[in-house]
Amino acid sequence: MNVQETPTIDGSTTMTQLLKVFPGAQRALFAKYHIGGCRSCGFQPTETLAEVCARNDNLDVNEVIDHIRSSHDSDARIQITPRELADRLPTESNLKILDARTREEHEAVKLPGAQLLDQALIQTIFNSWGKDTPIVIYDHQGSRSLDAAAYFIGHGFAETKCLQGGIDAYSVEVDQSLPRYTLEFAD
Repeated sequence: MNVQETPTIDGSTTMTQLLKVFPGAQRALFAKYHIGGCRSCGFQPTETLAEVCARNDNLDVNEVIDHIRSSHDSDARIQITPRELADRLPTESNLKILDARTREEHEAVKLPGAQLLDQALIQTIFNSWGKDTPIVIYDHQGSRSLDAAAYFIGHGFAETKCLQGGIDAYSVEVDQSLPRYTLEFAD
């Protein structure tokens, strides 16, 4: 999906559908309405947006949708496409690539020069990297990396971006030699 497109949602949209087209929606809902960030304010994947709004102080669905769209537009400004990243890699030697996936995913396949983003690296970054360091964070499909990029930006690293579509999109659009994979979770 192009970052300029704004998908259609309404009160009948399930939370699964919502999070698929607006990956940052959970962060946006939690930040403004305290919805979806913890067990006490969580939601079920099959609940509709209208149902979630109704059980959270009868929030106005249209207001919530406007907030999600606005947050989506903000998220679009911190994303970089796979092609844009590929074009920057050979010319920006100071560009840092951070992998927000699990160690197992990182060891299986990674972007060239990527560092696994763990707690030790976060401490190193906060203690010794310049706030103007260009950083691109990626994950599998581009949803968790939005949260990570927002976290870094919130801590003053203004040149932080996240890879739109994650390593999966990069492997499709730029480097087909990178193996694609799916994640399976046990019940």
